[in-house]
Amino acid sequence: MSECTHDCSTCKENCGDRKESLLKKPHELSDIKRVIGVVSGKGGVGKSMVTAISAVLFNRRGYKTAIMDADVTGPSIPRMFGIKDRAQGSETGLLPVKSKTGIEIMSVNLLLENESDPVVWRGPVIGGVVQQFWTDVIWNDVDFMFVDMPPGTGDVPLTVFQSIPVDGIIVVTSPQELVSMIVEKAVKMANMMNVPVLGVVENMSYVECPDCKKKIFLYGEGKTQKICDEFSLPLLAKLPVDPELAKQSDRGLIELFEGGYLDDAATVIETLMKNLPERK
Repeated sequence: MSECTHDCSTCKENCGDRKESLLKKPHELSDIKRVIGVVSGKGGVGKSMVTAISAVLFNRRGYKTAIMDADVTGPSIPRMFGIKDRAQGSETGLLPVKSKTGIEIMSVNLLLENESDPVVWRGPVIGGVVQQFWTDVIWNDVDFMFVDMPPGTGDVPLTVFQSIPVDGIIVVTSPQELVSMIVEKAVKMANMMNVPVLGVVENMSYVECPDCKKKIFLYGEGKTQKICDEFSLPLLAKLPVDPELAKQSDRGLIELFEGGYLDDAATVIETLMKNLPERK
């Protein structure tokens, strides 16, 4: 058809080129306005930390925020927020646990008897759990949901991109030489799934001297910015190695953190999300 827009979700024609959407509907009682994935090409770069800080920042700006912890085999979000309660449910659906400041959180660690119990599941089972976090959990009037994705480009990120309407992703990386490969993998996967890349956050970028406040770039400068320029992506923020931030995270007090490391990034993301058409 010459008038085809290739957007099968808006078309009722039954043509040979038709491709059915794999997107899953959220729970009928859920209300989720925007979904932002936080991804990384490898583990250990601080993806969960960026997810937690982002949710806290948007919450401080007056938005209702939520975190879906899709890093099923390495869930750390509940510990950062000091949550020890188990998630409760009924015949209607599963309810997320609220943090001290009202952030809704769902994680596999909120379903296990002991948070230290290992999750020894195969990929399809893990993917199914993440889908259920979307379809079976009742998310109440959420303005911004942040999805803490597992590292890499395997089953679970693919499941999230295919089954959840992600409005955009934040790529988290570190300043080592591997940065180009890390960012490139994540960006290419997002492009394959037609998911916008909102920008890149460089974690562990520098150490600040406590006496003179001089920034010491342990791994050098410029690597991440060069890759961002190559892919025409904004470098949203450079996060330092901050012992105080790590201490608050370990104590479950991430909501009390101070410092404007991601303030500018939050403003950029907030503007980008406002300019997107509302999801039907």
